[in-house]
Amino acid sequence: MKTGDAQAPIGVFDSGVGGLTVLREIQRQLPNESVLYFGDTARLPYGTRSEEELLQFVREILTWMTQQRVKMVVVACNTSSAKALDVVRAEFPMPILGVILPGARAAVQRGRQIGVIATPFTAASDAYRRAIHEIDEAIAVWQVGCPEFVPLIEQNRVHDPYTRQVAQRYLEPLIQAQIDTLVFGCTHYPHLKPVLRSLLPPTVQFVDPAVHVVRAAARELDLLGLRNLYANRTARFCVSGCPESFAQLSQQWLGYLPITERVDLTAVTPAISTVRAISEGIASRIAPLETSE
Repeated sequence: MKTGDAQAPIGVFDSGVGGLTVLREIQRQLPNESVLYFGDTARLPYGTRSEEELLQFVREILTWMTQQRVKMVVVACNTSSAKALDVVRAEFPMPILGVILPGARAAVQRGRQIGVIATPFTAASDAYRRAIHEIDEAIAVWQVGCPEFVPLIEQNRVHDPYTRQVAQRYLEPLIQAQIDTLVFGCTHYPHLKPVLRSLLPPTVQFVDPAVHVVRAAARELDLLGLRNLYANRTARFCVSGCPESFAQLSQQWLGYLPITERVDLTAVTPAISTVRAISEGIASRIAPLETSE
């Protein structure tokens, strides 16, 4: 393994600003690591897309990230993790981590009556229930699809009274079920934490899978000898839609206005043979770990 591999960036992608929760955790837990962030803002929300569309999108993003020579990718999108993760792990050379299994493991450690708020696609996939029950079948799980949350966050309407009304509607069945733990089944949702906290009993604990997937990433970097030991952290931001809109929206969570590039994914050919040819040098050194989370 080349010395320079450790200084390669970690790729993080989401449909929009939601994955910034993962980026912030990387910067907190892994302060020396550089990050290549991609928001597929031209095609959000992902939660109402078909499985075929999602797989195509993820292949395109990962092909581009392979070209950018990332050393690892965190799929900071529960919807993509639910349906595309197992497929693309077999097709790409770098370690690829999803958020669902780390989130499920953390939830099981917190409570016995677990609520999950997620995109309609993730909720319908039953991914969190299955992951939780693989650990402990006795735990009760309720999943609620929340189609309006991502658009409201991407429109910078977190503090809009309408957002509170929508949240109250989504949370009502979970309140009735007397949950003791709430999982943010979408990386956008931690941005709503103050609103959700005000609507739920104070005894309900929150689980943010972003925290736990980064812990899993740290362990895997150590196993592969890829942790960056030098303080040269950078963050590069790319989107498929309008860079200015993303930068303005991101500023409130990043604390600065990020320089953002637009990337044309239509120029990317997601053929697996092409991906492997581009990443031949990496593939000989890094093998995906199926149990990385």
